[in-house]
Amino acid sequence: MLNRVSLSVQTCYDNSMHQQTLLNQLREVTGTTDVQLLQQALQVSNGDLAEAVAFLTEKNAKVPQQDEATYYQTAQITNDRYISVGSQADTNVIDLTGDDKDDLQRAIALSLEESSRAFRETGITDEEQAISRVLEASIAENKASLKRTHTEVWSDSPNPHDRKRLENCPVGLKNVGNTCWFSAVIQSLFNLLEFQRLVLHYSPPARMQDLPRNQKEHRNLPFMQELRRLFSLLVGSKRKYVDPSRAVEILKDAFKSSESQQQDVSEFTHKLLDWLEDAFQIKAEEDREGEKPKNPMVELFYGRFLAVGVLEGKKFENTEMFGQYPLQVNGFKDLHECLEAAMIEGEIESLHSAENSAKSGQEHWFTELPPVLTFELSRFEFNQALGRPEKIHNKLEFPSMLYMDRYMDRNREITRIKREEIRRLKEHLTVLQQRLERYLSYGSGPKRFPLADVLQYAMEFASSKPVCTSPVEDIDTTAPPGGTTAQVPPAASAGEQPDAAEGSGAGPQAQQRVHKPFTQSRVPPDLPMHPAPRHITDEELRVLEGCLHRWRSEVENDTRDLQASISRIHRTIELMYSDKSMMQVPYRLHAVLVHEGQANAGHYWAYIYDPHHRRWMKYNDISVTKSSWEELVRDSFGGYRNASAYCLMYIDDKKPFLIEEDFDKETGQMLNGLDKLPPDLKEYVEADNKLFEKEMEDWDALQARKLQQEKLALAAAAANVAVQPMNTEPCPTDDTAPQQDPEYMEQQSPSGDSKHLQEETERAISKAAAEHDEKSPEVLLNTAMKVEYTRLLRLAQEDTPPERDYRLQHIIVYFIQNQAPKKILERTLLMQFADRNLGFDERCKNIMKVARAKLELVKPDEVNMEEYETWHQDYRNFRETTVFLLIGLEMFLKKSYVEALMYLIYAYQYNRVLLAKGPYRGHNEDLIGHYRRECLLRLNEHAAALFETGEENEVNNGLSIMNELVVACIPLLLVDEMEEKDMVAVEDMRNRWCSYLGQEMEPNLQEKLTDFLPKLLDCSSEIKSFPDPPKLPSYSTLELCERYSRVMTLLTQNRTPADGR
Repeated sequence: MLNRVSLSVQTCYDNSMHQQTLLNQLREVTGTTDVQLLQQALQVSNGDLAEAVAFLTEKNAKVPQQDEATYYQTAQITNDRYISVGSQADTNVIDLTGDDKDDLQRAIALSLEESSRAFRETGITDEEQAISRVLEASIAENKASLKRTHTEVWSDSPNPHDRKRLENCPVGLKNVGNTCWFSAVIQSLFNLLEFQRLVLHYSPPARMQDLPRNQKEHRNLPFMQELRRLFSLLVGSKRKYVDPSRAVEILKDAFKSSESQQQDVSEFTHKLLDWLEDAFQIKAEEDREGEKPKNPMVELFYGRFLAVGVLEGKKFENTEMFGQYPLQVNGFKDLHECLEAAMIEGEIESLHSAENSAKSGQEHWFTELPPVLTFELSRFEFNQALGRPEKIHNKLEFPSMLYMDRYMDRNREITRIKREEIRRLKEHLTVLQQRLERYLSYGSGPKRFPLADVLQYAMEFASSKPVCTSPVEDIDTTAPPGGTTAQVPPAASAGEQPDAAEGSGAGPQAQQRVHKPFTQSRVPPDLPMHPAPRHITDEELRVLEGCLHRWRSEVENDTRDLQASISRIHRTIELMYSDKSMMQVPYRLHAVLVHEGQANAGHYWAYIYDPHHRRWMKYNDISVTKSSWEELVRDSFGGYRNASAYCLMYIDDKKPFLIEEDFDKETGQMLNGLDKLPPDLKEYVEADNKLFEKEMEDWDALQARKLQQEKLALAAAAANVAVQPMNTEPCPTDDTAPQQDPEYMEQQSPSGDSKHLQEETERAISKAAAEHDEKSPEVLLNTAMKVEYTRLLRLAQEDTPPERDYRLQHIIVYFIQNQAPKKILERTLLMQFADRNLGFDERCKNIMKVARAKLELVKPDEVNMEEYETWHQDYRNFRETTVFLLIGLEMFLKKSYVEALMYLIYAYQYNRVLLAKGPYRGHNEDLIGHYRRECLLRLNEHAAALFETGEENEVNNGLSIMNELVVACIPLLLVDEMEEKDMVAVEDMRNRWCSYLGQEMEPNLQEKLTDFLPKLLDCSSEIKSFPDPPKLPSYSTLELCERYSRVMTLLTQNRTPADGR
């Protein structure tokens, strides 16, 4: 019976998996996302994939175009997370409207083959590629026609000390509205010290005092002045980052685009170098009248190559100048492959032969390389199906040291010889790989296996011994057809088969006749349990095993020889240009400009090498941080999410002047900071630094006034308390003021905290009095303190569940768990027994007086009061963090995610500060991080649902939630890139909104979505602006512990991940 049930379950599981596979394939081919419709198609076609495609194709052809109302209703009901992949047109079109099943089979095979190939090449699924394509398409379609609103800009911290430059740290550039492209390019050029010198020491022409003669001068010379000022601030500013707004404003006029549009790095770099070239040309012509002027920009960034080719059988040679050299990325694995392809165009066989032919083609050979060699990596290609560009995310490797010898004209002949040798080796390599493939994928059917394994399996089969069994031992023949089970009374014995049927009124001893499915097709009784030869003699087995073993050894040897030959050829190709004669033109990688995002939306930053400290630096707008080659590789090679290198800047390693610092001609000392600047710029930077210093002084004065006002307010409050009539003893003098500290939590709830603490203290005194006959207050005090400390130590050492955190009940528990100094513990405990409100019986009053007297006798050198206050402040911070966490979790459980988010955000930030001092200083970081993440994800879904309604107010509310809460909080999740769950959550939120692109919607919705997406896709980890923390209510210790226990119990019951301390 158990065997039958097991077989039935396995069969159901296999059928379910097979059906799911068919559903996935059908969805892939047709683009239909309606699961019910897909299942109906499979049911009608009886599982035939081709007929199911035909059914859906005919059905879709009859469906009318949805209007807007239907679209929004559908979007709300299905809530599909991603867009349809197969709904987009393809360049490989197969007509599915006819009755030809061969076309259907070809379409299915083509779709699955392309999907598999795309995933193997890029590591990106079709779904992800579709999202990327539609995102690019939508933004490209709307960027020229839609009116944009002003986007968010960076918000400065109100405290100028937060914006103060650290010593010797590079200065960042503020993002003034989608200008990360500007920052990436400018920082790369600024860190070329030769370029930096040229800009800083540029002096405008004398006639600039007059009106500019033409539009070019009217634009270029003011920009040059602003660039000089910007560079001077990057050199000597005391600010952490500076504002490039004035230079950017000049650029925006030239681009003639809306300020919200992301600019292309290549386009901007081209224009920037053109402007600089024009500016220096004006100056050069003025300085060298009558002579051919030399333009330093041309000398630095421009080179020449010789184009050698054949056009319709006629040979030609042309010399051309180049600046940034464009390279195609698609189809290549590394930079050298890109360069090899770029240097050869068309058919070039006729170039190397004396005979002329009708073939055309050309080769490029560099005759002169610039000191700064820049490669544009073309990561966009035009999608013929969509009629729009899309980004290429393929991986492309590039070296930190690039040798350009093989591309130089002087090495033309030797390079041609080596290329021919490489071509011959690759042909031989292809033959060897084909031969190896026959060994590794052996067989003539659809499934193929390594030949060595096939022979091994055959040898294992031949040597197997048959073990026979009767089928009735494994198969229950009592099962009725259809897989249902009849209710049959137990048989008289295990081996007895039921064969008699019971009438409707028969007694319990009779048996019911059941169906025997194996009666007509009984399995032979000698069926072996495992596959094995039925008839084989020892001699046959010995001969067969000998042959199989020998053949397997031969196959393994052949396979190893082929693999070794292939490896040797690969190694030979790799070392083809490794001889010294081909390593004389070294170029070192100076900067990598990275883009993350899609075709017209995303974020730019730069990795720039610091040769003096021998490390990579990451320039990400206002943030400048130390980096590494490993981080650069991860973000720049591509294939990892949507980040990849967009532009590579190499510098001639034999020209050190490019990166050499300036030295004083008289002293020989290296010039730093303001000393590097010419007088006019030095004066400009000093003036700006004075303004910044005054801003810090004004801030300090403001804070001092606020502090003084707070002290006066506290003094006034204390005076008001002093004049009020008291029913108890007079108020203590100033030297006893610290005795108020045990009421921790700074909460005005004497019936709560004080009463709870008094009860515990009086209980300890009573226990001490019961243990001692001597009733002197000093002895009782010492004993009571030991009793109380023992109790608190036991609580601190107890392994408690998440809902019971004893640190909240008493400060001493917190101190013990965090290994506070003994003197801090003693004074804190003594303060507890010195409470004036301890009790009204004579014994408690006497003990309180002794405790107060002991406090007065404590010398300043015995207890470090500054350290004492620090520990107590840490505990107050812990309590405050707990309240943030408590309210955030309560709001989360009530599904008030907007309110919960702010509390959880601040709970996480404050908790990180606490945990930096020790693992028991705060709460479980994973718990807070989980609910912070969940809160953002649910707000994201809520905002998306509001957007789907299409109602103006609802859409605006949804986008307001995204802009003010979700987008503002995303940098907090991106700060720690090691937290994979946060990174995945950010990707999920972005994909949720990208999935809308490509769907039909009103133009105003499309405009809002297109304007919003760049903010969501901004990958900067800098926090732009954030609201102040919410004001916290006052809780007594008892109330705080009860509420914390209640909320943690609810989380535990809900089995939420990461709960507990």
